[in-house]
Amino acid sequence: MKELALKYGCNPNQKPSRIFMEQGELPIQVLNGRPGYINFMDALNSWQLVKELKEATGLPAAASFKHVSPAGAAVGLPLNETLAHIYFVDDVKVPLTPIACAYARARGADRMSSYGDFIALSDTCDVATATLIKREVSDGVIAPAYTDEALQILREKRKGTYNVIQIDPTYKPAPIEHKQVFGITFEQGRNEVRLDDPALFENIPTKNKTFTEEARRDLIIALITLKYTQSNSVCYVKDGQAIGIGAGQQSRIHCTRLAGNKADIWWLRQHPQVLALPFRPDIRRADRDNTIDIYISDDYMDVLADGEWEKFFTQKPEPLTREEKKTWIAKNTNVALGSDAFFPFGDNVERAHKSGVQYIAQAGGSVRDDHVIETCDKYGIAMTFTGVRLFHH
Repeated sequence: MKELALKYGCNPNQKPSRIFMEQGELPIQVLNGRPGYINFMDALNSWQLVKELKEATGLPAAASFKHVSPAGAAVGLPLNETLAHIYFVDDVKVPLTPIACAYARARGADRMSSYGDFIALSDTCDVATATLIKREVSDGVIAPAYTDEALQILREKRKGTYNVIQIDPTYKPAPIEHKQVFGITFEQGRNEVRLDDPALFENIPTKNKTFTEEARRDLIIALITLKYTQSNSVCYVKDGQAIGIGAGQQSRIHCTRLAGNKADIWWLRQHPQVLALPFRPDIRRADRDNTIDIYISDDYMDVLADGEWEKFFTQKPEPLTREEKKTWIAKNTNVALGSDAFFPFGDNVERAHKSGVQYIAQAGGSVRDDHVIETCDKYGIAMTFTGVRLFHH
């Protein structure tokens, strides 16, 4: 198959629309559903991300994409009891395989952003992973293969219309890529930089020069995630998964704040008081996500006011005070942070430190590098200058 007609482009008024190959066959098969233009943009970008994560770490990887940027990305490390609970997978009857754990982590880190996502899996989609996917609001999935049982589960989703794409894992695109903007064709070499290159950790200007193996792995995950995130972008990673991604901001400090706030929310969801919230049994997962997000924000009275809390809880919870939240967030440690370009000022490090960042990988090369290094030294943060910029547009 050389081409595939689509219903429409980014918007319903943008017709005609198709994907096609100028040479050779399309490396994908649509096994179910009818994916659209944005679905394929998400699918092909997210597939590249998980393929690189698998190659770099040797672990199964998954990504949750929305509007051509990842809402989450992770490798398949086991879930502890707390993560299984906050990711809503602690009641699943089948054992979670490594690829299922990767998906649960990718989807669970920022569940509000992942709502209605497109999923990418580096490995064969099995029954456990398909079972998790079927429970969530999602547009589709791309993977190199599916077991027969998993495919049957996915084909039953969304009344049989769920988008399931299979991609040839051996496909390699041409080294030169093209795109059109306003009728003008742009051409560039593909970004083939290897982000698991040990040389990325050779230029360490900070006093603390120690990166644990886990920190190196997490920084590699952050950098590969950033490679497929709309710039400017910053990514916080802990224990093999992105916990906060700031995408598409014009100012780097806004990226760092946005991603840091998401990382804080991920951590606050693990607060004992949040874990013990007495939800009504008829509250759906998506509504629980929204309620938790409001509960841990400064707008908590929107769900705790008399006449409101009864809609969500069996009894009225006590709010988390600002001081309690600050104390809990301070307990988050060993977070790794990647940036797709240099930090222009130390304010990014100040904000990152508040969310437990102890390891940083960034391009370096700012005229204020000395200030950035000084701020890292102030907190004992280990930082490497990779010399690699990862803008993605």
